Amino acid sequence: MMMGLSLALVAFTFIKESGIMGKISPVGAATEVLAVSGTDTLKTVVSNGSFVLSPIKPRTYTIWIKANAPYRDSLIENVAVIDSAITDIGEIKLER
Repeated sequence: MMMGLSLALVAFTFIKESGIMGKISPVGAATEVLAVSGTDTLKTVVSNGSFVLSPIKPRTYTIWIKANAPYRDSLIENVAVIDSAITDIGEIKLER
């Protein structure tokens, strides 16, 4: 019985969540990032120029970076998220 429970607990540690991560520059240019797919919208905060949206459903998203003045918002379309993987969209440089 204990062996079965131990195996089940170990199996769950190998399950990865799907998500999106990236960096915003300059640091402090944005405070919030949204991922939109159909009627679903998820949001997270930017911390020290980095963000992670997880867990999210595997599908295609539009990423909206909400900039602080004097910077402009930015959209990144067609960001594909697959099951059990984090999609790294790299560094997004916001313009004034």
